[in-house]
Amino acid sequence: MNPMDQREEETDIQKLSSMLSKIQDLYYKKKEQLEELQLEISELRDIINYLNSLISNKSFYSADEIYTQTLNRRKELIEDDYFIEEIPKEKVKGTNIKRKIFSKESEKETNLLCVLNFHDFNKVEIKFIDPERQFIKESSEDFVRIFLKGALIKIKENNPNISVSYGYFKNSDMIESMNISNLNSIKEYDLITSKIRELLATEISGNK
Repeated sequence: MNPMDQREEETDIQKLSSMLSKIQDLYYKKKEQLEELQLEISELRDIINYLNSLISNKSFYSADEIYTQTLNRRKELIEDDYFIEEIPKEKVKGTNIKRKIFSKESEKETNLLCVLNFHDFNKVEIKFIDPERQFIKESSEDFVRIFLKGALIKIKENNPNISVSYGYFKNSDMIESMNISNLNSIKEYDLITSKIRELLATEISGNK
């Protein structure tokens, strides 16, 4: 092979490699977008179930009243920006709002870290996917500073009935799950979600 042909072949390989890299980046970005869409779909499904329950409970009202109430409730519940402070418990029984927290390991990889479920606007179930890696302990400085002081104690100031229990990983002191009961509003769930996300980001970066 003469030098000119060799240079042309190397140029072609470089172009193909560049194309491959761009396609891989696009693939992983689309995959991440799909995961986010799946989470949004799950939350929207919960909202639809709630609205269906609301309509069933209000079935004796006129169609105009049901339609107006549905529009108002959709505005209140859609996405994560909720404005509801307190809702009668009988109206939200059977509802669940699921959230997932991912880590971005690189441009090409994301991992599921945690799943949160908010049942009946009253109880949060938190499940850590990889407790050994996340290494979250009740006694850790980050857990106390970020989650206990940043979320639970703040909530307890206005809601003294809140309670929390822990599940541990294989009889160790590493937390695998948490159940938080007697919550009063979606804002409390928002704060818990935010602080769990902050805690995981801190623990993961600290263990690298």
